[in-house]
Amino acid sequence: MTDRLDAQFAFLMEADKLKQVIRATTLADGSRRENSGEHSWHLALYALVLADQAGPGVNIDRVIRMLILHDLVEIDVGDVPIHSANGAAHGSAEIAEAEAQAATRIFGLLPADVGTDLRALWEEFEAAETPDAIFAKSLDRVQPVLHNIASGGGTWTEYNVTFDQLEARVGQKVARGAPTLWTYILGRLRSFFPHA
Repeated sequence: MTDRLDAQFAFLMEADKLKQVIRATTLADGSRRENSGEHSWHLALYALVLADQAGPGVNIDRVIRMLILHDLVEIDVGDVPIHSANGAAHGSAEIAEAEAQAATRIFGLLPADVGTDLRALWEEFEAAETPDAIFAKSLDRVQPVLHNIASGGGTWTEYNVTFDQLEARVGQKVARGAPTLWTYILGRLRSFFPHA
């Protein structure tokens, strides 16, 4: 039992490092950039509160689990903003490989039974093919948009984001898993993107 607890606490202490990963997105008040631990917690809360926006068959408990885990790989890889390198960095083969290696290392700290299950949830989120993962991915895209709106444009200004880029990189994923949320957000984008 001691070896198992040692492994579980080693993982939990490693996960604490997520609080040191600074994201491009600011807090809603624009006072500072959020860290990935804050982002993951906030997304879990989004899933809990916005559960009524999920499609048929979505298990919110699984969505919350995915969202708590989804950015742990940033401990090794860092945050890769969706609009950085004109959108080319996020989701690139190089980043995907680095994240897979990080997942192997980080989830490998756990006892095999737990690590395998959590790694599978992370992979499911990344693939975004199941109803749970599609909804989780939608929420992951919604939260930074709302922070950018609240902070007066935030990273959209920093990365010179156009509405077409926002629609392609964010809107399509949100609309796929939570169409009502994207419709709601579109109504709030007019002051930032007049031709939206």
